Amino acid sequence: MSFTIIEGGVTAAQGFLAAGCAAGLKKNGNADMAMIFAKTPCEVAGTFTTNRVKAAPVVWDRDIVSSGAKVQAIVVNAGVANACTGEQGLAYCRETAEEAAKALNVPAENVLVASTGVIGRQLPMDKITAGVRTLAGKLGDCLHDGTDAAKAIMTTDTVVKQAAVSVTFADGSVATIGGCCKGSGMIHPNMCTMLSFITTDACICKEMLQKALSEVVPDTFNMVSVDGDTSTNDTCLLMSSEMAGNTRINSENTDYTAFKEGLLDVCTRLARQMARDGEGATALFEMRVIHARTKEDAKVLARSVVSSALTKAAVYGHDANWGRILCAMGYSGAVFEPEKVDLFLSSSAGRIQILSNGVDTGYSEELATEILSQNEILCVADCKDGNASADAWGCDLTHKYVDINADYRS
Repeated sequence: MSFTIIEGGVTAAQGFLAAGCAAGLKKNGNADMAMIFAKTPCEVAGTFTTNRVKAAPVVWDRDIVSSGAKVQAIVVNAGVANACTGEQGLAYCRETAEEAAKALNVPAENVLVASTGVIGRQLPMDKITAGVRTLAGKLGDCLHDGTDAAKAIMTTDTVVKQAAVSVTFADGSVATIGGCCKGSGMIHPNMCTMLSFITTDACICKEMLQKALSEVVPDTFNMVSVDGDTSTNDTCLLMSSEMAGNTRINSENTDYTAFKEGLLDVCTRLARQMARDGEGATALFEMRVIHARTKEDAKVLARSVVSSALTKAAVYGHDANWGRILCAMGYSGAVFEPEKVDLFLSSSAGRIQILSNGVDTGYSEELATEILSQNEILCVADCKDGNASADAWGCDLTHKYVDINADYRS
């Protein structure tokens, strides 16, 4: 393994600063704006929502990333999504970027923006611009500065989500990858997470940076589902300060592989944190499909199960209702033979086989209930039909999820 897990988030890599503040966008007075700043212009890669309804900041960032321009700052607000806001919403993206440009002494085209919150409302620009100025004066490169930024982008999230690794390259040099994300509800990404910001000091060209992100996202953030809703604001941005001193990665060589492995670990841990913190959730539910015909079949099967409302409700009720799991696999559209499937459940309470060759094993309901009563549960489906496998992450569906979303705007 070419990487080591370390403590940290967006400030773990060399050359990055961050800050969070309360700009008055949230009614509860909590922090609601964040800034990530690079000391030097960075290569940037990004993936964005495939929802046809795209928030203004998604359009702004997508255009900058695709232009090949280097980036030096990201300004993020919570509380207001700046989605379905017309030309005014795009104008407010520019105004935010221009305010950050003045405060940081960088071009406005080097500033990315992101928003999360209620759809349809215009940004209160007096609070946004004041928040930008406050953030610029608070920037720091310590762990707590990155944590402050991660806290400020939370909406219904209950915990801060961060991860970091150090990566060792062939020449002995070491680079760092660190990131944060937010996401708790409206989580069924079809590109990446709700909002995720990742930084690295690895020397790597834009093409390889984008390739690594595009290859990692389908197996990590795209394998999470809390409630089946794909957001209008999904954004994942990856910036590189290129300060690690490694031989620049310009091709798919061994250093590229090492970098991608580190990025995969960071994104996997962030994805798991999102699933575990699903709105109202009491348990992380991981679905692993093994011995499927193809990788795509394995992914479709796994994601179908964690997306199933009936399965999620059964997990909440600690009910080993394997029929719901097999049913979700059956309507997924993937190819498999139900008569071959074995199903296993495991957690800190033990492991049990509940299905063998598509038939009930006569398992202990008491042990199954105990296994499903833990806060992290793994279900393994062995299709016995090939060599492909995939993991997907979700959570249980509780009464609290309805409570949270019934009055989200109030």
